[in-house]
Amino acid sequence: MNLDNKRLLKGIALMLGAMSVVPMLDVIAKILSESYPVLQISWARFAFHTLWLLPLLYWQKLRWWRMPKQPAFHLLRSLMLTLATLFFFTAIKTNPIPNALTLLFVSPLIVAMLAPFVLGERFDIFIGIGVLVGFVGVVVVLQPDTDQFNPSLLYALVAGFCYALYIITTRKLSLSGPPLLTLFYTAIVGTLVLGPMTVSGWVAPDLVGILMAAAMGLVAAISHFMIIKSFECATASELSPFGYFEIVIAMVLSYFVFKFVPTSEAVVGLIIIISSGLFVSWRAMKNNKTITKKSESVIEML
Repeated sequence: MNLDNKRLLKGIALMLGAMSVVPMLDVIAKILSESYPVLQISWARFAFHTLWLLPLLYWQKLRWWRMPKQPAFHLLRSLMLTLATLFFFTAIKTNPIPNALTLLFVSPLIVAMLAPFVLGERFDIFIGIGVLVGFVGVVVVLQPDTDQFNPSLLYALVAGFCYALYIITTRKLSLSGPPLLTLFYTAIVGTLVLGPMTVSGWVAPDLVGILMAAAMGLVAAISHFMIIKSFECATASELSPFGYFEIVIAMVLSYFVFKFVPTSEAVVGLIIIISSGLFVSWRAMKNNKTITKKSESVIEML
């Protein structure tokens, strides 16, 4: 096995490891939502994430206190991720995590629709068909004309839209700084924006709540650091498909923790959305003949 293959396998292993860890964050958030407001949980996710990143920044000798370049774009991008997190946590409070995560994965489809207008990327009939097929999968998951329809699941769809705007803003942003530092700026913005909103509905946490919130931030820091390291070994096109492994782990954890068994409709919808997402991403990459910079790819996945 040559050196390139070894690096690729290492990158895939790191990405799969990260995608195995990320759903733990969602599980903790869902458990906490039984006792605490979603706003407070979302704030805690960013606040503890910030604290856990500080040792990594010190280890990497990064000057986190400096103002980043293009601060307005950093702020907008961070706000989009903050909103995506808030809406997603709202969705999983009353819905199974895999169902909400499936709808969050519509973000590549939304990016494909908006990219021609915002980024000047090409859009052809094949991408259009892929997007339409993907939204058929959304309808299959939502089941809007049945008794199983839960309107609160629409929050996950809104989260997917916000995450798509986060990706687009990232592509518009010229990221010259280290990904870990950019991630820290995002965590800081989420902490500062959500902090004042938690005051009116604040619920004093007990020791278990504090430890779970700290674990949530730790999981975020570890998984994101693994993603960063994975992109040091392989490219975005090689690693992006493995990002969907997250939902497999989410299903396993949801079964053992919440006794959740997905319906056949949910599985069919999941397959449709993931397949169309992979196709649209591949087609867009082929049309535009671009190779995403590693640093940009990392931040998009965070």
